[in-house]
Amino acid sequence: MTGRLIAVGDIHGCHTEFAELLSQLELQPDDRVVLLGDLVNRGPESARVIDTARSMRAISLLGNHELRLLKYRKTGDRKYMKEHDLETFDSLRPEDWAYMETMQLTFHEPELNTVFVHGGFLPGEPWQRQPSEVVTRIQVIDRDGRARKRADAPDAPVWADLWGGPPFVVYGHTPRAEVYKLKWSIGIDTACVMGGFLTAYILPERRILQVKARQRYYP
Repeated sequence: MTGRLIAVGDIHGCHTEFAELLSQLELQPDDRVVLLGDLVNRGPESARVIDTARSMRAISLLGNHELRLLKYRKTGDRKYMKEHDLETFDSLRPEDWAYMETMQLTFHEPELNTVFVHGGFLPGEPWQRQPSEVVTRIQVIDRDGRARKRADAPDAPVWADLWGGPPFVVYGHTPRAEVYKLKWSIGIDTACVMGGFLTAYILPERRILQVKARQRYYP
């Protein structure tokens, strides 16, 4: 593998912080950047984030926020939408929708035995065959073995705590005050849109780089 492989956690429309992180990374021509989904919603500049991702030829993964917007666009069913989503929906241009349609669920780097995903995986099942509803949304695993949100099953174990690898998994989606590093996974959603940090995880050196949010954009 030549160059670095750099994962970036949930951006959520925080273009100012994204641009600052990219400038600190000092990207080289053979670097590859994987954006771990949720490029959009909540923050102020969703379309600008997509513009930057497109222009730098980033590998962008599908997050639950992109999935929600795409489902609403396809069906018109308001059940997929939360209040703040409509603002994003109205701001996106045809090229943004086309870009979101191309987002993949996972990115696998066999040389590093590492998989990148938005939310995570159910342990005990082949990661390659898990559906979008699981891999974009999982935070915890309930007693029936189902993927759930933390809010819906507050006492359930975090999926990463039960993930024994291989592969090593780099993921976002579950906002935390700090990076969540275990033997077989690392969670790098450090809640930029909520006033935390935008985090990059740089391979192969396994280095963390963070930019502090300029403000809290979302409660």
